[in-house]
Amino acid sequence: MFYSAKFWGGLRGIINVMLVVYMLAPLVIIFVISFSSALYLTFPPPGLSLQWYEKMFSNPTWTRTLVTSLKIMVPAAIAATVLGTAAALALSRMESKWALAVRAVLMAPLVVPVIITAAAIFGVFRIWGLYGSLWGLILAHVILTLPYVLSTVSANLAVFDKRLEDAAANCGAPPWIAFRRVTLPLISPSVMSGMLFAMVISFDELVVSLFLSTPRVRPVTVQMWSNIKGDTDPTIAAIATVLFLFSLLALLADGIARRRSGREPGL
Repeated sequence: MFYSAKFWGGLRGIINVMLVVYMLAPLVIIFVISFSSALYLTFPPPGLSLQWYEKMFSNPTWTRTLVTSLKIMVPAAIAATVLGTAAALALSRMESKWALAVRAVLMAPLVVPVIITAAAIFGVFRIWGLYGSLWGLILAHVILTLPYVLSTVSANLAVFDKRLEDAAANCGAPPWIAFRRVTLPLISPSVMSGMLFAMVISFDELVVSLFLSTPRVRPVTVQMWSNIKGDTDPTIAAIATVLFLFSLLALLADGIARRRSGREPGL
């Protein structure tokens, strides 16, 4: 029995390692190609060079689209974090039968195929005059990223001890003071995780951005999509590496924040 459990445990570990290698191998190849000295996408590269990173940051097209992505990502992530946290708090306290319906509507972008969501947003934004505008892209990204904040914060609130809020109220704290000094510090790790997820999703978003972007307002992912159809130099690999490193740093920051918050007394 012992040997059987050991065998299956080892087999499970081997399968897990193979899956990790399978998923990361393409990323490693893209990372290596981004330092290629060749004038086109080829692997293995004939030599190493930083020319494609230099081209990425010296080309006005790439820098403009990167800045546009940042202009969209930052306000969209902040707005999604505030609205998602507020919605999670409200839904956790709602006893109405409509709570489930409201949650389903807010979580719909995770369930509905993104192409349908993009077409719906495009049609509405054309009527509202938001098509092709920076604010339109920000609002669309808020709609797409809000469910990630809502689900993350709701999971934390499901295990949150509401008696702590009652104790603060019994001590004379108004609702806002109780939230700011008791509730928010305890759910802050999940709020931060939700915001980081929102930033990553917004920065990597393509489909909805394709429907709403114009030559004047174009995120970097849309520029990558347009570029890869007509150009095959390794600049696209350099951009992909930057996107991957941003996502990786966001996940590492989330892990560090959660570990530190877990060490604090009372959390």
